This record gives sequence, C-alpha cells and structure tokens, in this order.
Amino acid sequence: MKMTTKTTTQTTTTTTTKRVVCYINQFFAGMGGEEQAHVPPLVRPGAIGPAAQVQSLFGGEAKVVATVICGDSFYGEHLEAAREECVRMIGEFKPDVLMAGPAFNAGRYGVACGDVCAAVTEGLGIPAVTGMFSENPGVELYSPQVFIVKTADSARGMKDALGAMTSLARKLLGGAPLGAAEEEGYFSRGTRRNFFYETSGARRAVDMLLKKLAGTPFSTEYEMPVFKRITPAKPLENLEKATIALVSSGGIVPRGNPDHIRVSSAESYGIYDISGLDDLTPDEFESIHGGYDRVWANEDPDTVLPLDVMRELEKEGVFGKLYDHVFTTTGTGTAVAHAERFGREIGERLKRDGVDAVILTST
Repeated sequence: MKMTTKTTTQTTTTTTTKRVVCYINQFFAGMGGEEQAHVPPLVRPGAIGPAAQVQSLFGGEAKVVATVICGDSFYGEHLEAAREECVRMIGEFKPDVLMAGPAFNAGRYGVACGDVCAAVTEGLGIPAVTGMFSENPGVELYSPQVFIVKTADSARGMKDALGAMTSLARKLLGGAPLGAAEEEGYFSRGTRRNFFYETSGARRAVDMLLKKLAGTPFSTEYEMPVFKRITPAKPLENLEKATIALVSSGGIVPRGNPDHIRVSSAESYGIYDISGLDDLTPDEFESIHGGYDRVWANEDPDTVLPLDVMRELEKEGVFGKLYDHVFTTTGTGTAVAHAERFGREIGERLKRDGVDAVILTST
C-alpha cells in the first residue's frame, strides 16, 4: 500500500492594537480650575481623567498610550507655541487617532481642542475627534476641518459624549464609510457626497413638502445657513445730553452674589443701584465669573465694570448722565436663547427709562 502524507498550513491573523492619545485641559486633568489655567503643555503616560473612560470604551481594540494636558489660558494666549508643542508631544507616541476633550460649552477649551485636532490631522496625517456643544465657538471655527461630535452643554453629558466620540473614532480607525453628518452625530463639515436612494429626488422633495405642510418632522438634504441680521442703531445726535447705561457680562455683582447668578451658563442677570456710587470697591463688589482669572477683577471691580471712569467723564460733561442702575450677568457658556432674552428685557427697560446708549463691557 502506498501511503501519502498531507501537510496543512494554518494561517493565524493578528490584530494590531490601535494607539490613542488624548488631549484634555487642566481642569479635567485634576490640576485645578482658573488658578491653573496657565499651565503649559505637558504629557502623562497612559489615560488621565476622561481618557480612562475612553480606554474602557475601546476595550482591547485600542490603548490610550498618553494624555497631553494644557491650560486653557495658556493655549489661547500662546496659540502657535502651544499648538507646536502639543503636536510634538502627541507625535512622539505615534498614535493612530487623537481624542480631544470633550469641551462641551467651554469656549477656550473648545478652541484648544479644535485647534490641536486640526493641527494633528494636517501635521501627523491621523484622524482626530473632539466633542462640543452647538454654541461653543470652536464649532464655528473648526467644524470644516475637524470631526466634532455633538454634546450636551456641560460635563453632565460626559458619558454620552465619550461614547459618541469613541464610536466615531472606531469607524475612522477601521476605514468604515461614514454616513451623513446628522446620522453619525457630528457637526457638518460642509462637504457633500452622493448617495443612492430607492426613490427619485422629485418624490423625496414632495414627501418633505407634505411633511412640512402637516407639521411633522423632516430632514432636508441640503441645509441652508441662517444668519440673523441686526440693523445697527443710529449714532447719538447729542452725546453731551445723552443718558448712558452700563451692562456687563463680566460677572461683577455685590459681594455674596445676592441674586445667585450662575458662574457659567447663566440663566439670569442682576440689576444693581449705583446712583450713590463713584467707584466699585472690593469691599462691596466681586466677580463671580467662571471663565477667567478673577484676581484683578476682585482687587478692583472697575477693571471689568468701569464705574469710576464713567463718573469722571460724566463730571467732565462728556455725556449727560449715567443711568442709575447697572445690569450684569456671566457670559461664559450662556446659551444664545438666554442671552437674547436678557437683551430684550434689558433693552425694553432702558428704552422705557429714556436711556440713549449702552456700553457693554465684557472680559
């Protein structure tokens, strides 16, 4: 009997664990708030802060190899230097993807996340994902360049935000085709792609029209931008006789914050009598704003709400009279809807009281 030997070859497929670097600010790194906002870029091996949840969500598919940290104020005040250093640190760990934030509605943090994501995508050629609330200025600045997942306005939405960011990053890493921005949960990047539909464009247009007429939800296939147009007020005809009011989003309030205005994402404003005052002293006033370093404002509240200078100009006859009350709130994170309501209510009162002009001070 002739015997034959058959040799079989078994092929083993190995999956390479993807490498992830996360970017966060000083607050989410556990270093502190505004007092640490000037911390320059630094890097820590492994997952720090929200990056630990990112690691958990990826499971064994990817590993967070490092977390880059930078203070919000430092990044904003040293944009080019901070960008260059952060990209250098990120590049040293040879990541496959960058996860930044999420920044929610924190403006400086959003700008930093958007900027570092854009720089990494361009400079290192890897995908980058961040997350922000719709009103974060980082959305308008960076959404054409960066994948920005839609999030809640505060860290209360951290779980959902990280879940959505990780899901999108997983698709980008795997090379899976992405659907429309609305379907994938990120802000439109302004690009258009062709899709195949079962029905013709004419039929889809009629279906949308019928839904609109019936008052039922529908989604357009070509979203048009909407811009509010506000006609500027006419110049003052006679400044020497004008009554001028002070309004501020800088958070200057009587000590103790009697109206309990929120330090960020404000939903109210305060009205305070200044008729007998020539100066805002630190004994009587303070800043409760959560979006900037309040040291100087608390030493001299006039740096944000300049009552002292306005009184001097009033006495010199530069303008007629300073209105007897100031209006103040905090601007950081405040929703546009609330800000518009503040403006309408304050404007109606000032107009009723014969005020001719307003000086709006910020930070």
